[in-house]
Amino acid sequence: MSLEVNPLELEGVTLFRPKKFVDVRGYFIETFNAKSYAEAGVDSAFVQDNQSLSRETGTIRGLHFQCPPAAQAKLVRVLRGSIFDVMVDLRQASRSYGRWCSAILTGDGGEQLFVPRGFAHGFCTLEPDTEVAYKVDSFYAPSYDAGLRWNDPDLAIPWPVQPADAVISEKDAGLPFFKTFVSPFGV
Repeated sequence: MSLEVNPLELEGVTLFRPKKFVDVRGYFIETFNAKSYAEAGVDSAFVQDNQSLSRETGTIRGLHFQCPPAAQAKLVRVLRGSIFDVMVDLRQASRSYGRWCSAILTGDGGEQLFVPRGFAHGFCTLEPDTEVAYKVDSFYAPSYDAGLRWNDPDLAIPWPVQPADAVISEKDAGLPFFKTFVSPFGV
């Protein structure tokens, strides 16, 4: 597998670009190869695949995470459409605690984003009918499910949608703010 590896500004967050083989029939991409990803520093044993469809541009999902002992690392990719993808470092001992970074992922580009354990993750759709797929290395555990408010003023994430136009679930709209958050991710 030919894999372009691009570490982002927060330690452990990595953007990958698998090689795309194009010919008259269309294209072929090897979307996951455990050996190639391990060589690039991703040693997560993924146990569950998830997929979402967001009908409207400006749909926001997140900022989500699972608390220990059910914390999850994720490998995120877009199947169709595009997203503004965001990660927030929740690791108390990290030099970048409370900071965020972002990347644009597109179905056409085939980019993949590795989000380590200890990060909140969310995205905003940039096109209608956007489909996102991601692998996780721990099973979904409702009792450990948590999140932060997407439009938290202390995080100041420049989402590509006006707050009044964002399509967001009732659950996500009621998530807590970062200033009241006590991280379960180490001291």
